[in-house]
Amino acid sequence: MNILISSCLLGQYCRYDGKTKTYERIKTLLGRDDLHFIPICPEQAGGLATPRPPAERCGDRVMTKNALDVTEAYERGAAAALYLARLFHCTKAVLKEKSPSCGCGLIYDGTFTRTLTEGDGVTAALLKAEGIEIFGEGAPLEYLLL
Repeated sequence: MNILISSCLLGQYCRYDGKTKTYERIKTLLGRDDLHFIPICPEQAGGLATPRPPAERCGDRVMTKNALDVTEAYERGAAAALYLARLFHCTKAVLKEKSPSCGCGLIYDGTFTRTLTEGDGVTAALLKAEGIEIFGEGAPLEYLLL
């Protein structure tokens, strides 16, 4: 099974702050012959630099903390993620929680106060609309393997 995964969860330094967010629990699955993880950072794929100003969803737009509209870059990155998911026949994705791109179910509310609200990031929403099952890094691994 091929599974799309946020690159930062595999240790790539691609987050907005130039850091990584390793997903320790995934290490137990990396050596399995029946699972193949396809990494992508939608923000980088959309043309954004690392590091970059923090961004949050504000309705249908994605805005940086200094009020720059980066929606188009997020949409390009989501399209690139969908392309890879289709290319590798991924039916599941493990994405970085709370992200304006990858967050699923809960994302920051656009006020830059670390307040969470219900919603999905741009990439998560697109992948879900295409029928790809989305998991945050906090989801139990058993769900991923079903």
